[in-house]
Amino acid sequence: MIPQLVDFHVQLSATPRGARLGRVLAIEQLRAWGLPLEVPGQIIAELATNAITHGRVPGRDFKLTLTVTPGRLLIEVTDTRGDRIPQIHDTGRGLVLVEALADRWGVREGPTPCKVVWAEVSLEAASRAAAIRRA
Repeated sequence: MIPQLVDFHVQLSATPRGARLGRVLAIEQLRAWGLPLEVPGQIIAELATNAITHGRVPGRDFKLTLTVTPGRLLIEVTDTRGDRIPQIHDTGRGLVLVEALADRWGVREGPTPCKVVWAEVSLEAASRAAAIRRA
């Protein structure tokens, strides 16, 4: 049973290896919490990849945070390129996929010079989607 509020955060190198490690660690944390993996895992992968591709500043890390409240999962990725705000029409499929999978997503300013790209997922919907795919 998930408590009222739990969270996970990790700081990672802004490299492909850091993005992969972030996804693996986040998936393992979701598994430990007994939460759905597929939809959140895809969102985490896309946001982490965007952070190292479009939000990278050499020598600066990015941060991955998961926050669970009853029925909701908030995924946040903080990078050090606050001057580059992602748009849904940017090249690539990352944000298009995030838009399709998440209930809501957005961008907010972080501590200078950072920005936070976030996505919120209904845990009930993510569980149903995973069950349908398994059927």
